[in-house]
Amino acid sequence: MTQEEHERAHALDLPHEHEHAHDGVHAHVHGHTHSHTQTRAVLNRMSRLIGHLEKVKRMVKEGEDCSDVLIQLSAVDSALKGVGRIILKDHISHCIVDAARDEDAAAIEKLNKAIDQFLK
Repeated sequence: MTQEEHERAHALDLPHEHEHAHDGVHAHVHGHTHSHTQTRAVLNRMSRLIGHLEKVKRMVKEGEDCSDVLIQLSAVDSALKGVGRIILKDHISHCIVDAARDEDAAAIEKLNKAIDQFLK
């Protein structure tokens, strides 16, 4: 498989082979099953978060005190970060464990990029 074909297989999540110096060639499928255990918790928190955002919007529309709006925005920011932490921990506990077991460096690199964006 050429480098270009290999990169295309990665990009399209197609099955392909990896050659490992220590023990030969292995068939490899990207796109691990995302078996998250916290979906219900994330959805519940997102619903509350949307409610907080609607309240902020209402407060701004009604011309409420800026200090009160900022306090409400702080609650939204905290709730959003909490949802991100739940998703990140769940992803590491399940998807990344599978990727590490399968020696899927692309999945781990994708997580590293996501963490960089998440922590900005």
